[in-house]
Amino acid sequence: MDILRLYKLIPAAEDGSSLEIFAPRGVDPSILEELRFLTGKDIIPRFLPEEDFNRRLQEALAQEVVQVETESDEGFQVRDILYEEETSPAVSFLNQVIIKAATLGASDIHMEPYESSSIIRLRLDGVLHDYTSIPNSLQEQVVLRVKVLANLNVAERRVPQDGKIGVRIGGRHLDIRVSVVPTIFGERVVLRLLEKGGKLLRLEDLGLWEEDLLKLRKLSKKPYGIVLATGPTGAGKSTTLYAIILEVKSPTKNIITIEDPPEYQIEGVSQIQVNPKVGLSFATGLRAILRQDPDVIMVGEIRDAETAEIAIQSALTGHLVLSTLHTNDAPSAITRLSDLGIEPFLIASSLEGVIAQRLVRKICPSCKVAYRPSKEELKEFGLEGEHTFYRGEGCGQCMGTGYMGRTGIYEILELDEELKRFILKTQDSVEIRSFAKSVGFRSMLEDGIRKVLAGITTPEEVLRAVKE
Repeated sequence: MDILRLYKLIPAAEDGSSLEIFAPRGVDPSILEELRFLTGKDIIPRFLPEEDFNRRLQEALAQEVVQVETESDEGFQVRDILYEEETSPAVSFLNQVIIKAATLGASDIHMEPYESSSIIRLRLDGVLHDYTSIPNSLQEQVVLRVKVLANLNVAERRVPQDGKIGVRIGGRHLDIRVSVVPTIFGERVVLRLLEKGGKLLRLEDLGLWEEDLLKLRKLSKKPYGIVLATGPTGAGKSTTLYAIILEVKSPTKNIITIEDPPEYQIEGVSQIQVNPKVGLSFATGLRAILRQDPDVIMVGEIRDAETAEIAIQSALTGHLVLSTLHTNDAPSAITRLSDLGIEPFLIASSLEGVIAQRLVRKICPSCKVAYRPSKEELKEFGLEGEHTFYRGEGCGQCMGTGYMGRTGIYEILELDEELKRFILKTQDSVEIRSFAKSVGFRSMLEDGIRKVLAGITTPEEVLRAVKE
């Protein structure tokens, strides 16, 4: 009997005459009596607080093998998917995948149709892993289910569609961003999982060395100017800016953000979502924010010359402006602003600091081992002599990957008066980097090497992050 799925109770131990189960406090006694009658065994309940029980139930459901069948999906309203009645294979399968992804801490679920079958993959710590495969007929039903939940047009299969789903898994609330695009073998779905009310990281949680933490705290205390976070998509730029906002947030400051879309909700901060359909762009939103008497402004991204110009003017008129740019390193941010048409004297007057970053996977603590690197490995990092590196051998805790969790590697460019004078002469990123290094600037690669030697990450991760 499938007690886990039918009764949402967790079998703990069983012998010939008794069955021990985990149950939430306040469980209906008639359910336990029904179980005793059906199993012919004494039921021994072990009562748990609801939060503990929900966590165990989520873990137990996530470990179950997915049973694939092919029937039509009628479409159902999602509530708490731990306790939802699973009346069709598509509902059961989608719930199973979401529960598994949430349990493992995955950021994305990919459902990719190909000629013979569809592949389901989970992104864990920034890397995609195969989870399972399903027939294309079930993929179609799952896509239909996703569309119903996200209020998308179920009849439209020719154009991309975007939407949102809100689900609960026990006590956890997830906001799921949905992207559906047509391919030659069917519709491809990506679900981005964001935990509503999830814990925001503070500056001290980002993996910064003490000296870099002090630099960021110093930048966050600037009364005005621009602080930029740069890097590719998924490098953790928004997380860093949110951490700075948490650092400066106080009842005496008016903080307003404009984002596309806001990833986390911060109490005490007014957050605006970009909406191009009604003409609310970063530039128009930023103009409106300036009429709201702000102290600190966060702009999700500087994408064009107009937004860059307004951000610069905002900084020069007494506001602390936080934003992101897509550049490979910190010195390139100055070159990028110059390319957007910002005059060198305005960059020098307004820009206070640039944080360039990448995310790297951390070694799993359960299977971490030390090893002696080869001469080639040491040479690649510019190291000499005897050094110890570390790696994860792969275990059940990390799904055999050898990694668990992520941290950042950073380079922080503070613009002091000397560097500002240098920017007036040249905006070439190579020359700026060379000058900055002469006065103590440390690159992301150097930060990564320190974290390899400290046993936080592996050389392969650092090279993948900074050389990709």
